[in-house]
Amino acid sequence: MSDWMPEPDTTPGAAPDTEAPEPVPAPEAEAPVPSHDPAPPAPLGVPRTPTGHPGVDARLERLTDADHLPADGHTEVYEDVHRGLRDELTALDARPAPAPTPAHDIRS
Repeated sequence: MSDWMPEPDTTPGAAPDTEAPEPVPAPEAEAPVPSHDPAPPAPLGVPRTPTGHPGVDARLERLTDADHLPADGHTEVYEDVHRGLRDELTALDARPAPAPTPAHDIRS
C-alpha cells in the first residue's frame, strides 16, 4: 500500500475539486427582552368531574372564575367556594325536622 495521493489538477480550464460550500452564517436573531410584567391569566385546564350533587357541582364550577383573574384575585374565589362547600356539607349533616303531625280532631 502506498501513501501516494493524487495532486489537484492545476491545469488552466480544469474543473476545480468539488468542496463543500462554506456555511453561510445565519443572521443573528435578537434575543427576546425578558418582561418583568406578570403573565396574563390562563386557564389551568383541570377537568372537573360532576359529583351528582347539584349544590356541590355549582360550587366547584365557581372555581372557573379564578381562571380569568390574576393570582391576587384567586383568594376571594377560593374562600367563596370553601364557604359554599362547608355550607353544603353542614346541610348534609343536618337532620331533617320531623314532619308535622296532623292535629287530631277528637270527637266523642
